[in-house]
Order: sequence, then structure tokens, then C-alpha cells
Amino acid sequence: MITGTTRLTALLGSPVAHSISPMMHNEAFRLLGLDYAYLCFETKEKDLEEAVRALKFLNARGFNCTMPLKVRMCDLCDQLSDAASLMESVNTAVIEEDGTLRGENTDGVGYMTSVKEAGYDVIGKKMTLLGGGGAATAIAVQAALDGVSEIALFNRRGKSWQRAQALADKLNHNTNCRVSLFDSADLSTLRSQLADSYLLTNATSAGMAPDTDASPLSDASVLHEGLIVSDIIYNPRQTRLLADAKARGCRTFNGLYMLLYQGAESFRLWTGAKMPTEKIKELYFSGQ
Repeated sequence: MITGTTRLTALLGSPVAHSISPMMHNEAFRLLGLDYAYLCFETKEKDLEEAVRALKFLNARGFNCTMPLKVRMCDLCDQLSDAASLMESVNTAVIEEDGTLRGENTDGVGYMTSVKEAGYDVIGKKMTLLGGGGAATAIAVQAALDGVSEIALFNRRGKSWQRAQALADKLNHNTNCRVSLFDSADLSTLRSQLADSYLLTNATSAGMAPDTDASPLSDASVLHEGLIVSDIIYNPRQTRLLADAKARGCRTFNGLYMLLYQGAESFRLWTGAKMPTEKIKELYFSGQ
């Protein structure tokens, strides 16, 4: 129920009409009896600063932002969390009572929580991560901050190579995690890095619908029994990578709950309360 004291939270981005975040957050507010509401606002990058100013003026509690706004949001925040600073990306903003804007990034938290909820503990262990884009960056940063001991980062040589190298250098300098960058086309190196990895994570779009026959691996024989394989893709629920991994005796999980848990962390930052994730799973997620 909307009251005269209801605090606004929101999602800014383009497009946002498809988002399930309003259903998740508004149902969680209702379940906990919290006087908040969550709305979506279609926002182009050129209009972001004006939109943020309006939300501050209207005494909103905070907001999420999605692509293409995450990088630009860094410049509009008064403070950045360690994760947002290292990622150079903000997906959650908290408007403090004095009007200052604190930038956070919960994408990596969402992934790391999904690992834990799937029953695995990667802390103090080695992971191999495929990709050099925004999702891979968020996962690498949060994994390093949380205490993963080593990350073997595989990326294509091309436009994003320098960005991936800069990320590896930054994490090596600012965390206790050892990060090494390798060419994803180097199959022999991938095989050797996976040999002592606890977890392999695909943070590329290879295998996402409609191109469901694609895989980030050109040869599934690099996978070994005992390796845990995850894919941030959740459409389809079982990608070709996950199917190949199961056939090789690996335990697997998909990216279905990464969205849920990144939203739950935003919810906590705004309200101080824990989102009732089990109930939200029942309502909006059909399991892995």
C-alpha cells in the first residue's frame, strides 16, 4: 500500500520494461511490511544526471542502474565502495539522509552468494574465469575481495584485452588474490590452469539463447571430474557448457540466482533488512 511516507526506490536504464526487479522488490517490501516502492524509469545516458538529481530532490532512498549507465554513475557519486571503485561501475546507489550519493556494485555479491547457495566454498581456492566484460569484471573483483586465492582470467586478444590486463594488474595491486591473464584461444594453457582450479565460471555470452549451440570451450576435454562449472547464463537453464560439464562428471549450476542475490544486496543497502529470498524464489524463480 502506498502511503504519504512511502520511500521510492527505482531502476534506471534502457531498456528496463522487461525487468523482474519491480516484482521482486515490491513483493519483498510487502512481505516485510516496509514502506517502500520500486519503479522502473526508462533513462538514456544523456539524461542520467538529470534523473539522478530528480530522485535526490524527491527524497528517494536509492536506485539501481543497468547498462549503459553503470560506468557513468561512478562520476555522479560522492562516495564509492571498494568493489564499485575497482570495477569502475555502479549498479546500486544509496541516497544518504544528508543528500550524498554512495555508489555500490552488487553484481559480484550476487554471483558469490549464488556460489555459496549452490553449496560450494571457493574462498581460499583457485577459480578460472572466462570473459573480460562487465560481468567478468564484477565477479573477479568480488571474488578477489572475498578471499579467492587465485584467478586465472581468460579473454580474447582484441579490443578488450588491455582492459582485462588493467583489471588483473589492479587486483594484484589492491587485493591478496593472484590474478593472471591468458588468451582464451590457448587451449593447452586453459587445460593446465583448470587442472588445479576448484571452479570454472563462464562470464561470456557464449551459449545464450538463441545461439544455444555455442560454447566458450572449443574442446570440452579440458574439463575434469571434480571441477565445479558455473555459467552466468540462465536462458537456457542448461547451456551447452553445462551439459558438456555434466557429461564429464562435473558438478554444475547456472546464473539464475545471480540476479536474485544482487537484488537482495541492493535491498539490504536501502532498507537494512534481509530480503526474504526463499519466498521470492518460489514466486519468481523456478529453480536451477
